[in-house]
Amino acid sequence: MVDLGLLLKGFATVLSGYNLLALVLGSFMGIIVGAIPGLTATMGIALLVPFTFGMSPITGIVMLLGIYTGGIYGGGIASILIKTPGTPAAVATTFDGYPMAQKGMAGKAIGMATIASGIGGTFTALCLTFFAPILASFALRFSAPEYFALAVFGLSVVVSLAGRSPLKGLISGALGLLIAMVGLDPMGGFPRFTFGRIELTGGFSFVPML
Repeated sequence: MVDLGLLLKGFATVLSGYNLLALVLGSFMGIIVGAIPGLTATMGIALLVPFTFGMSPITGIVMLLGIYTGGIYGGGIASILIKTPGTPAAVATTFDGYPMAQKGMAGKAIGMATIASGIGGTFTALCLTFFAPILASFALRFSAPEYFALAVFGLSVVVSLAGRSPLKGLISGALGLLIAMVGLDPMGGFPRFTFGRIELTGGFSFVPML
């Protein structure tokens, strides 16, 4: 169960003057990083970690959280304006955001993305806060069949997004699966489809492949 006293104390700590300033500054920097295609939110954290060296641990973590959430939101800006997602999470924004930008409604599209990001982020944070123990106990029961079913479900979602051309969706999903297999195996750690090239051990980044 969630201790509401500790939760309120955490809110009070985050919303204190210096921590709140770090949160706003981190969010602003994260938006800039996320709006640049090829720079993900995780890369933004890696690039901006030196800014937190002189801060207290709590302030540094708050700033890094702001960078990450701002980066996830900022990826939608590039998706709407130039049809190139700044982050992998913003791929779906290209389906409706960019057509709105072509019709001269880029500002409205960005506003809708902002509202959706705010509502979605708040809702998921609340769900994680109150239901994380339940979800953790449920996730520990997953084994190979469940993970395989999730993979099949993900591929079926890709096919459904293709609309009237499910074959194209199936081909694109299979091609993406093939590209994702290049690199080190996450379970065993052995190289897959690297053909002896050290450069391929890290695999292919998502945004450049788009």
